[in-house]
Amino acid sequence: MGKSKGKQRKQVTLPPELPPEITEDEIEVSDEDLQFVDENTDYAGFVSRLDTQSITRQVTRVEGLSEDALEALYENRRRKALEQKENERSVVQVDPVDALPVKTLDGEVYYRTFSQIAEVAENEEGNEDKSIVKLTKAERRAKLKRSKKEAKKQGKELAKTEEVLPTQQEAILAEVKEDLMVEETFESKKCKLAELGMALLADPESNIKSLKEMLQFAKDGDHSIVKLGMLSLLAVFKDIIPGYRIRLPTEKELEMKVSKEVKKMRYYESTLLSAYKGYLQKLLALEKRPIFHHVVVRCICTLLDAVPHFNFCESLLGAVVRNIGSSDDVVRRLCCATIKSLFTNEGKHGGEATVEAVRLIADHVKAHDCQLHPDSVEVLMSLSFDENLGKPEVQEGNNKMKSKKYKKRKNIEETNQMQGNDRKKGKQEMMAKMKEEVAADYKAVAYTPDVEERKRMQSETLSAVFETYFRILRHTTQSSVASSEANGSTTPGASGAHPLLAPCLSGLGKFSHLIDLDYIGDLMNYLKRLASGGSNSDVSAQKVQNLTVSERLHCCIVAFKVMTSNLDALNVDLQDFFVQLYNLVLEYRPGRDQGGVLAEALKIMLCDDRQHDMQKAAAFAKRLATFSLCFGSAESMAALVTLKNLLQKNVKCRNLLENDAGGGSVSGSIAKYQPYASDPNLSGALASVLWELNLLSKHYHPTVSTLASSISCMNTAQNQVYLSISPQQAFINLSLEQESFDPKFSTQKSNNKRKRGTGPSTLASINPTSIDENEVSKKLGRHFMLLRDIKENERLRGELDRTRSSLQLYEEYKKQRKSLKHKTKKSKKPLPVN
Repeated sequence: MGKSKGKQRKQVTLPPELPPEITEDEIEVSDEDLQFVDENTDYAGFVSRLDTQSITRQVTRVEGLSEDALEALYENRRRKALEQKENERSVVQVDPVDALPVKTLDGEVYYRTFSQIAEVAENEEGNEDKSIVKLTKAERRAKLKRSKKEAKKQGKELAKTEEVLPTQQEAILAEVKEDLMVEETFESKKCKLAELGMALLADPESNIKSLKEMLQFAKDGDHSIVKLGMLSLLAVFKDIIPGYRIRLPTEKELEMKVSKEVKKMRYYESTLLSAYKGYLQKLLALEKRPIFHHVVVRCICTLLDAVPHFNFCESLLGAVVRNIGSSDDVVRRLCCATIKSLFTNEGKHGGEATVEAVRLIADHVKAHDCQLHPDSVEVLMSLSFDENLGKPEVQEGNNKMKSKKYKKRKNIEETNQMQGNDRKKGKQEMMAKMKEEVAADYKAVAYTPDVEERKRMQSETLSAVFETYFRILRHTTQSSVASSEANGSTTPGASGAHPLLAPCLSGLGKFSHLIDLDYIGDLMNYLKRLASGGSNSDVSAQKVQNLTVSERLHCCIVAFKVMTSNLDALNVDLQDFFVQLYNLVLEYRPGRDQGGVLAEALKIMLCDDRQHDMQKAAAFAKRLATFSLCFGSAESMAALVTLKNLLQKNVKCRNLLENDAGGGSVSGSIAKYQPYASDPNLSGALASVLWELNLLSKHYHPTVSTLASSISCMNTAQNQVYLSISPQQAFINLSLEQESFDPKFSTQKSNNKRKRGTGPSTLASINPTSIDENEVSKKLGRHFMLLRDIKENERLRGELDRTRSSLQLYEEYKKQRKSLKHKTKKSKKPLPVN
């Protein structure tokens, strides 16, 4: 019993197992635990004694691994722990007291389990004759070496897995360093560009080689550096380019011996010219890339405006003219401003660039089939031509004759004096040759050509301008006729169909006094066809339908300007244009058409013209009075000013102001007024009365009502004061006034005495603020309903007339058919047999 108790006291107990692994998300700390820790701080002292270094070493060892690698690592550890637990569970442990310890060859002591004992017993039973093989020292050493190699191999593999990806901090630091390097390189390149540019501006002859170095920045990968390089070179070239064209020396000139200064100047000019050529080539190459388009166009336009006399001006002009009709507003305006500056400042280039630019614009319009922005042709309005180029020729010729006579006299005197002195004669000949050479060089370099050369260039420019204008007119006529034939009927006023017609007509009106007489006949035919606009009055001519009323009025204006400029040399009937104006007055719409063009047409064709035919003047007076009733105050004022002008010039037309029962006292050849007649001479307006003036005298605008009252009070006397205001000025004045016009109601004074107690009510009835808007809207509704009913009635009458005519045609067709049947029956009857 004692032995058994001793054995029980010496019993060895195994250490407790570790608690199971629990994830941090599953751990929940209660408020009671936190309160206990706060109250008993002594129990938490072990936290301060934790080995933080080993913990951080373990954390940093797996810090750079990705999530997938960490998950795989934790999964392996978890799997190994589970396998170890399963093995321990499957093995039945034996009490160490009952089992003897075993010492291995390595010196380790362990207790055998039940399974190991069973295996040993089985081996002893199966192999009774066999003895246990023991390992030698060499085998043990080899086994140790193998285990050490495997441990080193596993350590290397673990290090490789830890260095697969850089840490997040290292990646962020690398990005920051890269950004800083980019900024530093950008700033360094900017500083380098500034240094090179300042050196070139300070001393261009000594630092001319820096141009090639600056050109290298245009090949940089950074777009900002390329733009800065282009702009820096632009500033440098604007400053150092000389005021003359550089002519490189020929081979013979290079073989001649020259001084060091001449060699230096030749080297400077050749280097400058080659760098400038490379710069232009780089600009033209970058122009095709959208990111550099704005910068390149700005550089080209600035160069052309600053140095139009220098070499390669043709390349700059070609690039500017290509972009003159661009859809980009910024690019187009910049190019148009450059071309206008080129035309107005001919002193910089002597006129050669103007001729080249006008030719390029003409070719550009031809290549694009007249489908460009209007600004591309409107720039031609900035051209100026000398009208009296032939006058200075006489004076210059007289001066040349005098100078020749003086030179002859002087030469005779000199020959008489130098007969005995050959040496002096040779010196004077040399001086004369040198003067001639200097004069020739000065003439070649000077920007102002002589009169003959200037006249030649201006004639070439003018011919190119009129070639462009006539091409636009011909294209408008042909395209309009083709579209009308293809579509059957087109809508007048199609916007954008002829974008270049308006600037073309404006240019023809400005340069009408310079048109050759041989081309005026063709020009008038084009204008007549365009002004007709497919009206029924011109059946024989080709119809041009898709033009606006403003464009057709503009054609009439240009025709009259051409005739007034060449009045002495031409004798053309303008009756067709008066017919078109008479019809276009009714087609005018304020929101769609331009009132200023209509006012200009009234001024040029009716006010500025000579005495009109009485019938035509009366027709226009009647139509303008009707027109004044239908539109706004600005249009009404322009029409009334023209009407008063017609009545002042044509005394007999004032009979339209009379109120006879049968109309005016002078009826003319036509006894009845035809308001819908297309020809003013066939309208019979003298048989009508200007009753519209009575309504216009009550117009809401005081200026219109005053003018209408003054016209209706005109008598038949000839001593009338003419108006000093034109229709254009009247239209502009009322258009500006209409923006801030506030109509004021005038109260009529009553001659009757006011009764007591009725004063306030009378004033209230007169007060404009007491007007009932509903009543006014009802009256206006009834008025416009009546107008709609009248239009509907006219439409129904037209349909009824067409139906009647078709029925009549059908009845005639039936009669003709019956007669044909009757004749065929008679012809088919058999002949009587005798």
